[in-house]
Amino acid sequence: MSKLSSAFTEAETDEGPAPKRRRAAPLSVDAWKQFLSVAKPYWLGEQKKKAWVLLLLLIVLMLVETKLAVMLNDQSGEMTSALAAKEGPRFWKSVRMCLFVLAFAVPVYAFYYYMRDLFANQWRRWLTGRFLDGYLKGRKYYELGSDSGIDNPDQRISEDINTFTGRSINFLLIFLGSIMQLVAFSAVLWSISHLLVGVLAVYATVGTAIALWVFGTPLIHLNFWQLRREADFRFSLMRVRENAESIAFYRGEAQERAHIDSKLDKVINNFARLIRKQRNLNFFQRTFSQLTLVLPGVILADGVLSGELEVGRAIQAAGAFTAVLGAVGVIVDNFESLSRFVAGIGRLQALSELVLPGVAEEYPDEGAHPRIQRHPARHLTLEALTLHPPQSERVLIKELNLVLKPGDALLITGDSGCGKSSLLRAIAGLWHTGSGAIHHPPIEDCFFLPQQPYLQAGTLRSQLIYPSADTDLSDEQLLEILELVHLPRLAERVGGLDAVEDWEKLLSVGEQQRLAFGRVLVHAPGIVILDEATSALDSANETSLYARLRDSGTTLISIAHRPAVLRHHTHVLHLTGEGAWEVHEAGAFAFDAPAAGARAGAGNPNPNLNPNPNPQPARQARKVAAAT
Repeated sequence: MSKLSSAFTEAETDEGPAPKRRRAAPLSVDAWKQFLSVAKPYWLGEQKKKAWVLLLLLIVLMLVETKLAVMLNDQSGEMTSALAAKEGPRFWKSVRMCLFVLAFAVPVYAFYYYMRDLFANQWRRWLTGRFLDGYLKGRKYYELGSDSGIDNPDQRISEDINTFTGRSINFLLIFLGSIMQLVAFSAVLWSISHLLVGVLAVYATVGTAIALWVFGTPLIHLNFWQLRREADFRFSLMRVRENAESIAFYRGEAQERAHIDSKLDKVINNFARLIRKQRNLNFFQRTFSQLTLVLPGVILADGVLSGELEVGRAIQAAGAFTAVLGAVGVIVDNFESLSRFVAGIGRLQALSELVLPGVAEEYPDEGAHPRIQRHPARHLTLEALTLHPPQSERVLIKELNLVLKPGDALLITGDSGCGKSSLLRAIAGLWHTGSGAIHHPPIEDCFFLPQQPYLQAGTLRSQLIYPSADTDLSDEQLLEILELVHLPRLAERVGGLDAVEDWEKLLSVGEQQRLAFGRVLVHAPGIVILDEATSALDSANETSLYARLRDSGTTLISIAHRPAVLRHHTHVLHLTGEGAWEVHEAGAFAFDAPAAGARAGAGNPNPNLNPNPNPQPARQARKVAAAT
């Protein structure tokens, strides 16, 4: 690892723990590898032909622009020499030539920058689509939401990709243009003064080395944390907007302001350090560039004063010196932008390791926990299932064995925090940490109803058929479903199925839960998983909706705390804590009864839920406790 990389890694400990899976690589070989990891698929994939054609066009425009710049520099010197020699025809000929060159230079300049931005925009569209595919596929967005190692993936996709593509194109063209400029103007400078070329080489080398060594590590470090602090500050404001009603009910403005102020303080304090370092860089850059106004004149003064060199040639040499210095000193001139760019590359690389296919395999998570196995099956079976929360060794459920056949209805109960919702997450494929296996029908045949339904922005029709984008059901059938879930006048009240409203604010929680039951009737899944999905409903609505699901033959898995829901279930899974569990028949279970004593080891669950050659009496509860 380079010294710069090592220093950056050490400096991070002052700010807090480094984000998980990120590899700091400021201005080193590792930084270049990170850049290639993100950029290479665009240049070698299905878009490669368009990418290389656009790049070739930009290079041609740069060559033309460089040639025109050399011609303008020559004519500038010619005009100065003509004025010094008081040769009018020579002067006006040079003026006409300058105007002729400018007639081509201006449109070439404008078209070059237009094509550059167009190229960056197309690359952003492709790269954003690639990240979105990986982010939404396989529920990666959910896994990242519970993984604190990656902060603000939304900002990385929306802003960091835009910065990456725009600056990648910009720096690529700057470096290519610098090479062209170096070749073109070095020939001019060499023809005037060999000494000037030698001074220039030493001057540029020393300046670039100082910029990299003195300012490299701190600026990249501070820019990385500025990106993160800004994202955290924006997210704290977003939380207020998304939870406005709850905050208003609690009158929690003071607490929210304190939280936002803490995030803002980190933004301001980090930026204050950043601008102090930038101030020092500006001193250096200004000194580095301003000395070029003096150096060519000092070196060429003797030749001009002795008459060996025309004044115009000195002007040409000064212009060429500035152009060549700009080419070889490109890192110094663009160091601030380059440091922000390198910081953004690290953030994108860290995200790509988690969401992009093929990249994650290159960076395996050495501390990964064992995973629950998942296998296709005709009905739901839990085989020796042991469940842990993500990134934790705590045992929520120990060696659970269950078989749910079509038409069964399982009620899951237990004290708060014992793992009820966690078990549903595991069944739905959201949590994987643990051991054992889950045999399940196609995931599309399972439908989940949370306590707080998700309502997207869109029409009433889109709310009812979610997550599908379209349906074969007619409007009459959809309206009939609204009646079946006791929302008969909802469509009429809002203006029809195509009405667009802020549904979370318009509908009460009870209405939202009934609308969610409507989604079940639209999709007719084989398994419905309900996480307190009737908590806001009155007893009559709850009974009616459960009865409709039971009559349809759907397999139910519910979490609930009301004794009234027992009648709609065939069995009860009672989680007693510390990994222990009991299976009861619904008719033999009482919510307020104390938990029966549990014995260690893996016992047999209820015979109706797990085929057993020696079933116990039907009304006897089967108890299993986790081995301590």
